[in-house]
Amino acid sequence: MDSGRSHAIIAAGTMPLSQLLIIDVQSGFINEWTTHVPMRVASLQDSFDQVLVTRLYNPQKSLYRKLIGWNGFSLGSVDTQHAFAPRPDATIIDKSTYSCVNGGLLDRLRRDAVSRVHLCGIGTDSSVMISAVDLFEAGIEPVVLAHACPSAAGHADHQAGLQILKRLIGDKQVIGS
Repeated sequence: MDSGRSHAIIAAGTMPLSQLLIIDVQSGFINEWTTHVPMRVASLQDSFDQVLVTRLYNPQKSLYRKLIGWNGFSLGSVDTQHAFAPRPDATIIDKSTYSCVNGGLLDRLRRDAVSRVHLCGIGTDSSVMISAVDLFEAGIEPVVLAHACPSAAGHADHQAGLQILKRLIGDKQVIGS
């Protein structure tokens, strides 16, 4: 067994792979509310069989720009760079939406017989929340690791996100808060 990852065998075959989904821990989201997150998510990586890491970018004609006035995170900009080192075998998922849950990700999770995904990253009140709810609605159990999920908008938004997550996906699905 390497890096502390466990591989248990049961009568019906092997256990499903444990999944960690690290959402949008990028240079442009690091501020006073999020500085602790890169170290926390980096340390979580070796506790899981597979790691998925998202990278948000903001297309030129996006609704982020048109409706919210958020113009950062152009494809390839410094803002979009990860603020930690994903482990070498991590799968990087580029996305231009809050959620990373799409047909390709769901196909992969179902192919690997994944029934539970642990989520962490930035932000509790946006991309983490929406991805967790999308997994829930797709029949995959989301587990939000609250100690590694801040909001770049501050502590109040983080707490609001946790409260809404507990209501939407279940109180026991948000751990470490």
